[in-house]
Amino acid sequence: MNDAPPQSADPNASGEKNAPGGLSATPSGLSDLYRLLVESVRDYAIFALDPQGHVLSWNPGAERFKGYKAHEILGKHFSIFYPQEKIDERFPWKELEVAGREGRFEDEGWRVRKDGTQFWANVVITALRDATGQLVGFAKVTRDLTDRRRAEEALRVSEEHFRLLVEAVRDYGIIMLDPDGRIASWNEGAERVMGYTAAEIVGQPLATLYPAEDVAAGKPERELEIAARERRFEEEAWRLRKDGSRFWASVVVTPVENHEGALIGFAKVTRDLTERREAGERALAAARRIAAEEAARSAAEAQASELRTLADRLREQTEELERRNREAEEANRAKLDFLRAMSHELRTPLNAIGGYAELLALGVRGALNGAQTDDVERIRRSQRHLLGIINDILNFARLDAGQLTYDLVDVPVADMLDDVVPMIEPQASLKAIHFGLEPCPRTLRVHADRAKVEQILLNLLSNAVKFTLPDGNVSVGCEAHDGVVTIAVRDTGVGIPADKLEAIFEPFVQVGRSLARPTEGTGLGLAISRELARAMRGDLTVRSVEGRGSAFELTLPRA
Repeated sequence: MNDAPPQSADPNASGEKNAPGGLSATPSGLSDLYRLLVESVRDYAIFALDPQGHVLSWNPGAERFKGYKAHEILGKHFSIFYPQEKIDERFPWKELEVAGREGRFEDEGWRVRKDGTQFWANVVITALRDATGQLVGFAKVTRDLTDRRRAEEALRVSEEHFRLLVEAVRDYGIIMLDPDGRIASWNEGAERVMGYTAAEIVGQPLATLYPAEDVAAGKPERELEIAARERRFEEEAWRLRKDGSRFWASVVVTPVENHEGALIGFAKVTRDLTERREAGERALAAARRIAAEEAARSAAEAQASELRTLADRLREQTEELERRNREAEEANRAKLDFLRAMSHELRTPLNAIGGYAELLALGVRGALNGAQTDDVERIRRSQRHLLGIINDILNFARLDAGQLTYDLVDVPVADMLDDVVPMIEPQASLKAIHFGLEPCPRTLRVHADRAKVEQILLNLLSNAVKFTLPDGNVSVGCEAHDGVVTIAVRDTGVGIPADKLEAIFEPFVQVGRSLARPTEGTGLGLAISRELARAMRGDLTVRSVEGRGSAFELTLPRA
């Protein structure tokens, strides 16, 4: 700005009325176009100050943000807009001093409205000088950024909760890497497992944690290449501690991408399995030793003694199997308890994010512009996506632990399709996909758990819509033969490579049937669906031709 917007004055006055410091408070000398421009702005507070900081002009945006009418504020010192602690620090006068010396001052901070409430503001103060270079006043532009700051603070708090959760994990080394493989973060578990403090290791290459022969073979770089290409790398191998000792590690590496799909780093989880490996080796050596002793003794014993020995060994093995089964059950329970706890800890901040985003979208904090609306929707989509991943993992853990129960009843197939199809049709319509429901006899029933069958069908139909291009076809129908009912979901989508038809039913495996974008999800949907089907004495199979489409067939016992 080169001048300050003036206040209206008597048009019949014979000369200009000058405010202290030499800045005119009348419209004389300013163009009507410029005056109308300033007075029409409502999203910015624009006003002029004399050299001492007294308010000379006041536009509608200033009235809207700060609550003062023009006649209430003109002539008042602009320090009235600052919290008391800033006034005590002489901050308003320091702003004018910097603007006068450097020509411009910009800051973000809390400001005060007429009613005493505070708002977060972006402030720009520009010095105004006459033709001789004499300071005649200041132009000040203020913008209300309160909503943006609150959204940023909510996101910061959520990220801090997640960071504290990761740092608190002691049994797993959780490491973040930059795209070049340098260590960017290091939790307490990583320090316990590998011996380095965060101050010692952050910024170092990943190769620091590998034996020399693996570094020479390029193994660290190859692992990251595989993780980036296949979305996951997992192995058990030797790793190196700070003191030079080796430990047997279980390692999982996954790529981390931003919302645009660009690689921004990797997440690596490491667990020390040395004790388990050594225990296994000791057990194997003991088993071999016992077998050798038993063979030598059996050769010298009578048939009765041999039978007695065999009986003893059988009893011991039975007891060992029972003990291992108990340990496996306890491990499953511990795993499920851990996943439940992690689910709760992650859901709490995610639900808070969803709640804040919903409030912002509803306009509780004020109307949003287009960019803000897009940002809030992006937050909501990410929050829903993360909750879905957590639910998938928890459901799979329950299934894996055998804790699911089944309410097997005789249920009409058509009734289940009536429940599921309306949930899928809007998705198909949005993608301009032709959706077809083939006739299914109302009398045809299956003996199954209705809720779990509908869960399977919803997963199959959602996948079919997701991987079918616009103007493609998705259909569902049923038929019965030999005491079995088959419900088939067919699509004309991208299809599945022949060598991957069984892999898609494995947990955490994603074949990558992407439509010019990364595949979302955990890779658990089909694995869960097949296990549910088999638990109900049915099955889930697939036929597919890459580039032409797929047909998933759910078979269940006919009632």
